[in-house]
Amino acid sequence: MNRPVRADWRFALRDPLHLLALGLGSGLAPRAPGTFGTLVGWAGYWLLVRVLPPPLWGLWLFVAFTGGIWICGRAARALGTDDPSPVVWDEIVAIWLVLWLLQPAPGVPAAWWMQALGFALFRVFDAVKRGPVGWADRHVKGGLGIMVDDLVAAGLTLAVMFGALLGAAWWTHRG
Repeated sequence: MNRPVRADWRFALRDPLHLLALGLGSGLAPRAPGTFGTLVGWAGYWLLVRVLPPPLWGLWLFVAFTGGIWICGRAARALGTDDPSPVVWDEIVAIWLVLWLLQPAPGVPAAWWMQALGFALFRVFDAVKRGPVGWADRHVKGGLGIMVDDLVAAGLTLAVMFGALLGAAWWTHRG
């Protein structure tokens, strides 16, 4: 790695890929850049759900994730650190995945409280980095590592939410 470089607006605006990796500047927040990046992702979801046809969501997320490996890796190398906190493209893509899979029907956003719960659970799993999220964070490096731990956090978020929904359905309809 190079000598660490400070992430600031000069760094972000020097290269369009840096700006993307920094979540259009949301990763420059002095505290909780991952949370600010996730909020930008949530806002971006609301824009995308209106313009992106439902059949293209899977492809869009695949491109955003695979492109994110390169974008985040490049920004991390330019910043001289393995997983710089200002790089939030990973949070953006992960919250898109969560919100997309919470949709009750293609192109129909989940209820606001479901989205808020998905946001909160994702932030907890991503920030705490316990269990499989921590394992991925410690063992997978480079741009792939930056993206994968958030993908795992998104998967855990969805597992908890769908598990709770199935449990509630079972409880309601038992017997």
